[in-house]
Amino acid sequence: MTLVVDHKNGKTFSSATKILEPKQLKVALSPLAWKILKMLAEKPSYPKEIGKKLKMHEQKIYYHIKNLEKAGLIEKLKEEKRQGALAKFYTLTDSAFTVLLKPLEESQKIFQLKKLYKRFLEPFISEGKLDALTILGSPEPHGATKARAKDGAFATDLGLFLGSFLIYRPEIPAKLDTEVKEKDLKNNLIIIGGPGVNSITARVNNKLPIKFERKKHMGNFYSSIYSSISKKNYAEEGCGIVIKTKNPFDKTKDILIIAGRRISGTRAAILAFLQKFDELCKGNSYDSKIFARVLEGVDEDSDGVIDSIEFLE
Repeated sequence: MTLVVDHKNGKTFSSATKILEPKQLKVALSPLAWKILKMLAEKPSYPKEIGKKLKMHEQKIYYHIKNLEKAGLIEKLKEEKRQGALAKFYTLTDSAFTVLLKPLEESQKIFQLKKLYKRFLEPFISEGKLDALTILGSPEPHGATKARAKDGAFATDLGLFLGSFLIYRPEIPAKLDTEVKEKDLKNNLIIIGGPGVNSITARVNNKLPIKFERKKHMGNFYSSIYSSISKKNYAEEGCGIVIKTKNPFDKTKDILIIAGRRISGTRAAILAFLQKFDELCKGNSYDSKIFARVLEGVDEDSDGVIDSIEFLE
């Protein structure tokens, strides 16, 4: 099967496509045949119905129907009695058709991310391959805060989103922060969850351009997010960060931090990928060369669940 893929507004669209030979293309490009194909793309139909809509004689429509069927562009779907006669319904064999001007190459050679996405997603995703270890906070009490991570479900949404850019099955699985060995940290890392629930986030926190801060009198509780870029503090519970920077454990690798002050902030950070990925990829509002964003979750329908986000910087 051949797929045609398009990326728009942070979303990925795909469809099965038939590769056409020159003879098939000639049949498809007849003006009337093209109109018939467009109609059948909307819904299955039969020659008499198509003729009525196009205000053309049924026999002329039937002539093109037979040519399209012979070329393998449409096929008979069913037969039904209509007005005392047997009507043959036709549909497309594929929802898209492609013309190749040169032979296909191996997919790893031709797979390319949109330029905006490429700057952000590489090296985590390159040529359709995932090259990163995802680290989630453990759901068991652990670390200095003895906290339980509850944002693992959000990682599923992120995984499905990132998977839309892959053409190979990932080889490196996700790990809980309590399972990570020192050698694991020398990979490209995708780290999910704030420093209170993910010990790896806590270890890299002070090296980030936007970091989580805690006040001495509050012990291990992180009370705000501080940006060294804008010099601003963000204390709302629904605030989160998405940061791409060098891996402090191995400078030849990168890390991607997706975290919030609280669970609602982490949810908001994940939603940034799902809803506003193009905007996310543009870099910090104060310095677009730095991939470090602060955002806040918004409960638009007042049901107590974060369902949208706004970028703060």
